[in-house]
Amino acid sequence: MEQKQKLLFVTGNKNKLEEMQSLLGEHFQLESISVDLPELQGSSYEIAREKCKKAAEITKGPVYVEDTGLGFDALKGLPGPYIKWFLESIGLEGLVKMLEGYTDKSAMAYCTIAYTTGPGSEPILFEGSVKGSIVDPVGPRKFGWDPIFKPDGQDGTYASMDSAVKNAMSHRCVAVAKLRQYLERELELRKSLAVME
Repeated sequence: MEQKQKLLFVTGNKNKLEEMQSLLGEHFQLESISVDLPELQGSSYEIAREKCKKAAEITKGPVYVEDTGLGFDALKGLPGPYIKWFLESIGLEGLVKMLEGYTDKSAMAYCTIAYTTGPGSEPILFEGSVKGSIVDPVGPRKFGWDPIFKPDGQDGTYASMDSAVKNAMSHRCVAVAKLRQYLERELELRKSLAVME
């Protein structure tokens, strides 16, 4: 049986790790490491790229990191990549309340994954996004803002869905599929070059 390629995921979030294992575990041997990275400001792309570069310097090898965001259309994309800090400061109800004066409750959940082969190598970015709306909290409160995000076309919030259903259509799932496709192409290319040598 062919050995799975190892992938190092930089995260200290056990929920993110569980989701990544369910999305990538069949194809890759996923390992995680918690690295104290500075909190950066900027777009999700800029944050993921810089975190990835710093993580590669610390781990001295190939790594990937991700940055997720939740942007409210009525607030021109805020809180966006700063959703974690808004959530910690004002909680789920506070996030919902931010849209109290607006009829537009639409939002975009997104995930930006940055992958690099090691220090000095420019990270490659993969993004996934899902449109939805902000609703009063529904479902278990065990994973961030999942209880207030209801994807378009779905009956409930991320938190109220079975994890297999969420993992088949989430913003993270879309980004991970792009990463997996890229890594599988790279693996095939390396195999082809090895045969030619």
